[in-house]
Amino acid sequence: MSCGVVCKTPHFVLHRWNPATASEAAPFVEGRLLLGAVTPKRWAKRAVTRNLIKRQIYEVSALYAHKLTPTPHIVRLRAEFDKGYFVSASSLALKKVVRCELTQLFDLMPKP
Repeated sequence: MSCGVVCKTPHFVLHRWNPATASEAAPFVEGRLLLGAVTPKRWAKRAVTRNLIKRQIYEVSALYAHKLTPTPHIVRLRAEFDKGYFVSASSLALKKVVRCELTQLFDLMPKP
């Protein structure tokens, strides 16, 4: 997470590894697109919710793969979704909201 923040929305942050600011050698193959999803238990208590969010991260990022530079990226959940509004842990409404916000996140990403 020490790498730079590329863009953020109210619930998500996109981090990108930058070789220029790295102090040591990369622990992965450089020049290859890698994507990770971090959904802490702190912000999504139930495993069903964390898995739903991770699946949406991977699905939406596949749609935007052509816009991502070939370097590691991490999408991190940084805030909790309102439990009062999303009663079910894996409701269709939650899925739509997560997908919409992830689309916004990737649309905010600056062009390489």
